[in-house]
Amino acid sequence: MSPPDVVVIGAGFAGLSAAVRLAKAGARVLVVEERRRLGGRATAFVDPQSGEAVDNGQHVLFGCYHETFAFLETIGAATGVTLDSTLDFEIVDRSGRRSRLRTVPLPAPFHLIGGLLRWRALGIRDRLAALRLGLLLRRIANPSNLTNPSNLTNPSNLTNPSNMTNPTNLTNLTNLTNPSNLTNPSTVAAWLSANGQTPRLHEVLWEPLAIAALNQSPAVASAGPFIEVVARMFGGTARDSAIGLPREPLDRLFAEPSRHFLEAHGHQVRCGIPARLLVDGDRVVGVDLRGERIQAGAVISTVPWFALSAVAADVPALEPLISNAAHMTSSPIVTVNLWLDRPVAETAFVGFPGRRFQWLFDKARLFGDRASHVSLVASGADEIVGFSNDALVDLARDELSQALPGRWSVLRASAVREKRATFSLAPGEPPRPSAETAVRRFFLAGDWTDTGLPATIESAVLSGHRAADLVARK
Repeated sequence: MSPPDVVVIGAGFAGLSAAVRLAKAGARVLVVEERRRLGGRATAFVDPQSGEAVDNGQHVLFGCYHETFAFLETIGAATGVTLDSTLDFEIVDRSGRRSRLRTVPLPAPFHLIGGLLRWRALGIRDRLAALRLGLLLRRIANPSNLTNPSNLTNPSNLTNPSNMTNPTNLTNLTNLTNPSNLTNPSTVAAWLSANGQTPRLHEVLWEPLAIAALNQSPAVASAGPFIEVVARMFGGTARDSAIGLPREPLDRLFAEPSRHFLEAHGHQVRCGIPARLLVDGDRVVGVDLRGERIQAGAVISTVPWFALSAVAADVPALEPLISNAAHMTSSPIVTVNLWLDRPVAETAFVGFPGRRFQWLFDKARLFGDRASHVSLVASGADEIVGFSNDALVDLARDELSQALPGRWSVLRASAVREKRATFSLAPGEPPRPSAETAVRRFFLAGDWTDTGLPATIESAVLSGHRAADLVARK
């Protein structure tokens, strides 16, 4: 192979999406991954006893992940995700009450409001707060909607109860037209409370969604990235809020198809080799691969914040960037996988609001006969990440028993910790970097860069596409 035009360091969602984008644009690409397997922090491993592929953490996609689905389409992997036409999920609250939220066939965001108005988990006060939320979401998605109050929907189109009367009694429009009420960089919990969301809505909807999207408690995480997520999910089309669940282990969903795409088009993917940046003054020269010098016209680093110093050490122009990255706090995720003697869930995934483990995923329903375990996921798991494996398994089993009681028993179990699953979104954290750096032709990508989104798959893919486009333009 001729010397590459671009070297991409890292083979997670950011790195592989950048490489595929560059390959489509006609650049010669080399992808280098330090680990022996592809996927970065979104990968899978083989369980030694069952032989099943087990994800190192459960990842969920949403219909608003436009960049992600475009990437999956390019590599021929979009069919590996089950995506409904709209939002639909089941929860079991702390009292054991089960209910299901389904949005209704109305334009966004009123498909959500209509679903909330019908959701048995909510009382009348919560439903009134849902109407207020609809005005807020519409304001965020399109500020011009509030210049004409007649554009605000009539609640009678959403529900018929006579006690849902005058929309002017449900919200104060002056609070919505003030941008500071929409984007004030407070915490998620403070932002939701300031916009009239009830404790019950916090418990059963916003806290599970915020923890899943931000991997951090709403009481700690900044509101800005969450507002961006909400605007994308509920301010576009009804499909944008639909939940997408991978039907394949993560490495088979995107990593291996990306490798096949790149190699079929004449590009290289090399694993098990650490890469170090080579510069001449303030300009990229290429990379060093254990003494092998690879010259390249551009380099994109897609490694996480905690690994940047190893890639770009001893480059004076990058010292402020590396220092900021080193001071970013991490937030963990814990997953407990349980092999049970019988099915426990009626759907592929169930929310457990108010518990340490917030979601259950039935891998047998997702992967078919290739899997026989369920995964319980604890996001923002600072309080339990230090537990022993036995303690984590006991906690997961107890919470599953409380939520879905039955005569099932655990055949075996495993615990997976991702101590640095995501970066912290708490106020006061170092600023997230842009794609361009102080070294010419050296670019950054990764979910931790300044995409405006939290550490999601969409943030990673968006960053990869942005970096690739910058390489093509400069």
